[in-house]
Amino acid sequence: MNKDILIVDDEKDIRVLISDILKDEDYNPRVASNSDQALAELSKGLPDLVLLDIWLEGSKLDGLELLNQIHLFYPNIPCIMISGHGNIDIAVKAIKGGASDFIEKPFESERLIFIVDRVLELFRLKKENKELWIRSGGPIELVGNSIDIKRLQTFIDKIAPTGSRILITGEAGTGKETVARLIHQRSSRFNGPFVVLNAPLLIAERMEEMLFGEEDKAGRIVKFGLLEQANNGTLFMDEVSSMPLETQRTIIRVLQDQSFIRKNGAARVTTDIRVISSSSVDLEGEIRNKNFSEDLYYRLNVVPIKLSPLSTRKDDIPDLINFFMKKHHNSSEAKQIKFSSAVVNIMQSFNWPGNVRQLRNTIERIMILVDDPSIKEITLEMLPNDLLSENKHTEIDSNYAQTLPLKEARKLFEYDYINSHLERFNGNISKTAEFIGMERSALHRKLNSLTEVKNIKKTK
Repeated sequence: MNKDILIVDDEKDIRVLISDILKDEDYNPRVASNSDQALAELSKGLPDLVLLDIWLEGSKLDGLELLNQIHLFYPNIPCIMISGHGNIDIAVKAIKGGASDFIEKPFESERLIFIVDRVLELFRLKKENKELWIRSGGPIELVGNSIDIKRLQTFIDKIAPTGSRILITGEAGTGKETVARLIHQRSSRFNGPFVVLNAPLLIAERMEEMLFGEEDKAGRIVKFGLLEQANNGTLFMDEVSSMPLETQRTIIRVLQDQSFIRKNGAARVTTDIRVISSSSVDLEGEIRNKNFSEDLYYRLNVVPIKLSPLSTRKDDIPDLINFFMKKHHNSSEAKQIKFSSAVVNIMQSFNWPGNVRQLRNTIERIMILVDDPSIKEITLEMLPNDLLSENKHTEIDSNYAQTLPLKEARKLFEYDYINSHLERFNGNISKTAEFIGMERSALHRKLNSLTEVKNIKKTK
């Protein structure tokens, strides 16, 4: 996507020269001859970079004063100073004052493009690294080898380059934001921002300034709204079902016009945004209950993605455990510890109503509570009691078994053992038989023979 570069110089020849050079490299140049014009251009829309002359003769503010204004009101815009021969000391002062680099006049076009490319790339990497550090401390990826995950990976690769609006649905904790970020990373907008609009936190009284931003009486931007922050990138609207109806109507207008007016502002700001939304609530049901706009639903749901709960893809649990373990080790520099096969097996049999998020939090909690440096393996007794109590149906009722003869107790054990592995493999007889070391036909016979145990457990 073409980068927007604002050229601020009092010499028309210099403005024209730089504009032509940037156009040849597929950049989108804008020009201003003084500080007032520059601030007016900034209010119309934020550029990706400012090329700023140090002196700006005949201007209300000179280049250094304008640099200070830009950093005060627009701290995330990199600036390259243009200095004349003999102004190197001043250019160095500008670098210390926050400029990203400088170029001395007269300059060769190759030198200009080299500096522009370098500053933009360094700024992109700085933003990317900051976001990764804040969000996760590591790469974003889908973990697992189940059929559901493989299909999802293929679908993401197919739709990411299109630019179409996407609605991601699924239970809480299934990874909707992760999928949205992957789509952004694999799209043509990957160099642009990924901005999250957390709909449950969108306060109706502050909706206008949160979405559109705010200007002061002089027409200067006091605050950038989420829509402007997401320009040339992706806006992820999380849990859109929580939006008030008035906000929904506002979003519809923005999607229609691709523009908005800041609070207290007069000029219309255009945006180029890809919108990805998510919901863990049935939006069609919300539409029937008059809680969600049908118009907005169809505008957002151009490409639907339905994420599977973890309980239907338990084959991925061992991979997820290993992934979160490595992530914990990398972030905390803790000693390498592994989960025993028995722990992995029983965790694979659990239902995980909180899905991947619950599994991740559980592993992190286990690792934090293990404070003995001599421990090299997580065993069953180290699992949190509340996790085991949530999944009592997967455990043997030992008190009840103690009251039975050996033959009946063995049947109870066999029932619980086989049933836990059937749950682990989502009812797949072939996989269960292969894991426990039985022929498929033999497992069928065993299940039939344990019918009476099932009936006894139902009446307990």
